[in-house]
Order: sequence, then C-alpha cells, then structure tokens
Amino acid sequence: MLYLKDWKGSQKSFCSLIGLLSLTIMLLTSCGEDTYFKNKEITMEAFSDMKAPAFVFNHQQIAQLVAEMARHTPVVTEADRRTRDYYTQGSAAMLWIDRWGVDHRADSLLAKLHQVGEIGMSENAFCVSDIERDIQQLRQLNIGEGSDDINHLAARLEFHLTRACMRYAYGHRYGFINPNRIFNHLDPDDKTDSLRRIVRYRGLFDVDMDYAPASYYQTVAQKITQDSIAEYLTEIQPHGKLYDQLKSMLKTASTDEQRQRILCNMERCRWRLHHPIPETGKRIIVNIPAYHLYAYGGDTTLHMRVVCGAMRTKTPLLASEVEWMEVNPQWVIPQSILEKDVVRHVGDSAYFARNKYNIYERATNKQMEIGEVTKAMLLSGKYRVAQQSGDDNSLGRIVFRFKNKFSVFLHYTSTPWVFQRDSRAISHGCVRVAEPYELAAFVLDKPDEWLLDRIRISMGLSAMTDRGRQYLRTHQSEEDHKLIGYVPVKPHVPLYIIYYTLWPNEQGTLQAWPDVYGYDRVVLQHLQPYLS
Repeated sequence: MLYLKDWKGSQKSFCSLIGLLSLTIMLLTSCGEDTYFKNKEITMEAFSDMKAPAFVFNHQQIAQLVAEMARHTPVVTEADRRTRDYYTQGSAAMLWIDRWGVDHRADSLLAKLHQVGEIGMSENAFCVSDIERDIQQLRQLNIGEGSDDINHLAARLEFHLTRACMRYAYGHRYGFINPNRIFNHLDPDDKTDSLRRIVRYRGLFDVDMDYAPASYYQTVAQKITQDSIAEYLTEIQPHGKLYDQLKSMLKTASTDEQRQRILCNMERCRWRLHHPIPETGKRIIVNIPAYHLYAYGGDTTLHMRVVCGAMRTKTPLLASEVEWMEVNPQWVIPQSILEKDVVRHVGDSAYFARNKYNIYERATNKQMEIGEVTKAMLLSGKYRVAQQSGDDNSLGRIVFRFKNKFSVFLHYTSTPWVFQRDSRAISHGCVRVAEPYELAAFVLDKPDEWLLDRIRISMGLSAMTDRGRQYLRTHQSEEDHKLIGYVPVKPHVPLYIIYYTLWPNEQGTLQAWPDVYGYDRVVLQHLQPYLS
C-alpha cells in the first residue's frame, strides 16, 4: 500500500486502503437487517496501523531529490538542458508521480521508447531499462532502504521519464541535432583577434526551418499532465517518402558504414523545412555529394553535372528561388577572394590584363589605372575589381541569380573541361553548371523561339531559328551578338542546394554518394548521445 505525505505533514491513505474500505462498506450494506455484524461502526481510524512508513510518499523530499538529480546529471543535449531547467527552477510540479505512483502514461511512453531501435537509436540513451526496473519495483512494492527507498525510487522515475520523454519529443519534432548551430560554427574564417582566437565562422547553412522554442519543454510537460502524451508523440513522427525508404533500408543494413550513412540521412529528413522540396511544379535541386543538378517540372526532367565549392570554400546549403538570369555578366570579385588571391598582384599590370580585371572606385564608378592602386586601397573596401564579360570570364556566358546571404549563384565557366572530373569540389563556393542554356530554357515559362535564340546568340552559340541565322549573317561584330543581358524569371523557380549522401539518381534509384565535405561525420558525432 502507498501513501502520499502532503506539504503539511498529514498522511492520507489511498489506493489499496480505499479499495479495502469500499469492499468493507459493500459487505456491510449487502447484509440484511436481521444479520448481525459486530464491526458495523468501522471507521478510517481502524486502518491507521496499516500506514507503513516504507510506503509513504514525501512530496517535498521527492522534489528535492529530483532537483538534485537534475543538477548533477550531465547535460548533453538541448532536451537535457531543458529537463534540468524545469526541475531546478524551484516550483516544478511532478509530471509522472502522483498519489497512485505512476500510471498508464509511463507505459505509453515506454511503448514509444521500445521503438527507437527502428530509427537506429539505443534504448540506453533513453534510460529504458532503468525506467522499467523502477516501475516494476514500485508496482510490486519491492521497496528497499536508503537510495532504494520509496522517495528515491519515485524521484528516479520522475526524472528519467521526463528526460527520456524530452529527448524523444525534441528529436522527433525538430531533429536530434541543430544544423544551423552546428554547420555555421564549423569552418573558422581566417580572421582572428589579437590573441589569435577565432572571431568569425564561414556561413554554411541558411535554410528556413522549425527550431525548438525556449518554451517547448513546457508544451511537452503540458501534454504529460493532460494525459495526451501518447497521442502527441505519435503526431510528431517524421514522415516522407525518403524517410520511410531509409527507415526500411536500416533494417537490412549489413555494415557499420551503411548503417551510419542511413542514420545521417534520416536525421536530415527530420528537419522541418518551412519550404520543403515539393513533389510537383518546377524545382531545381543541387545535391553536393552527387555533384549533380536535377530540374523537374511537368513533363520535363533535366539533370547535369555541376562543380561545387572546395573544402576551404564550401558551397553553402540553402533554399531560394531563381529570380533572373544575366547573360555575359561581369564578375565582381568578392572581397574574400580579393584578399586571398588578387591583392598580392597589386602593381602587376600584366596579371590584371591577362585576367581582364578592371579596378573601379565604388563611390564614383571611375575606372582606376592599375599602377595607381595600392594594396591598402584594395583592402579598404572602397574599390572593386571586376572581370570583363566574355568567354574568359570566370562566370562563363550566363549566371542564374537568386537571393542568399553568401553571394553565391549558379553559372557556367570559362574552363568547361572540369566537368569531366569525378571529384568536382574546386570552386570558391558558387555552383558551376555543365548545361547552362538548357537550364535557362527550363526556368523560363513558355518562352518564344526568338527569346531563346537571342539568349543562344548572346552566349556565343549557334542560332536555331531562321530569324537568328539571318541576324548572324548581317551582324558580324561580337558586340552586335550581345542581344540580351537581363532576363527575368517569372514565376520564380524554387532552388534547393542540399547535402544528402543517399539520394535518388537521375533514374530515381536511391544511390550512395561520397561524403565530400565530411558532413556525415559531423552529423554522426552529434547523434552519438542517442546511439550508445
């Protein structure tokens, strides 16, 4: 029999005692008037000697023990930190322990925790065996002394149930890791302070997605107290074709490498994007590990090789929309590339002429004489270096522009031979596309033939229409061939630059791709608390 000692120190019997009293009353009332029963005037006081101290819950002591556990248990995850905060704030209500011990809510949670192996997680990370042992001990009244007394037992259950529930809920609702925090603190910038400490990191991830708000643990706590936790944990399960496919593959993974690759890509599927890749409509997907671009829309499917950023200048992961194209663009060299590759050539007129670089004052757009520009002037940020348009331009003949905070874009190249390489992580961060005209035709909405031909002629390609061929016969100069510069894309076409080492190839078959940036290792490292 269990009892709860309230805040004033009084003791109230319940559970088995209430049951016994109810049975006694039933027996009394079921007797006829002529039946003699000598204990007819029985009272609650008659059971006072059954209040065994070993079975008495002390609410205050349990709360103190839980708070002590919360303070001394290592915090490894965001869910752990929120669990600690909840129980150390001084007035936390018990979520699982009440005067009846623990009820079916704990069993519902355990049923979910027993399924974590299906997603590659370890039950040990959710204290499953400890919870089961303590529940059995409590329900069988196998109460010991000291650290195994009723209050220590209740405190352990309260803390472990909450910690496991928080870990499960945070992971399934928002993902077990935070990619924004991890990837944007991965690659230090070259700049350091006077003590040579890192002061800035390169941005590598900018995808709008759900992140757990500071109050999320309160939402979970409310679901527990309202007896709706079972339904909620079912409701937040990740869904999606790729996720389900990977989950099924996990069952038959035969090597550690296969298993780890699947786990990393399942985690990516748990991130709740505000704008997930749609199943229909026009969309462009660049998967960095595959060095490939896939464009889908209606009956059109386009795929091509791409070149991505090198290890030191990784292509960032992002979601945006292609808004316009620029044919025969100038390349305004980013300040970071200017500082690393160009500044050391200040004063070398041959270098600037060979690369067709011009220097302009930003405020006036005045072109400067190469010999007049010093290293300090270029480093000041008041001058820009631009490469002239043409076949030798690093952007090639066309660039696809979309909003992003990294100054990256899709473009062609002046060195098309790089597309024949197997490993194509060599750019400064932008994505070079192997078939730029085909991509230009794809992003436009029902373009007329003359618009497409003007783009082709401007890119230095042969004309496809009689009108275009006639134009080329009568206009011989290179400048005359630049028929079009700015080309708007309406409606805008969604673009996703992603990183999946398991992703469908052009035939739609799920294929493994190399971990070119080592991101799988990073994801796996941060998943480790849940795997052991």
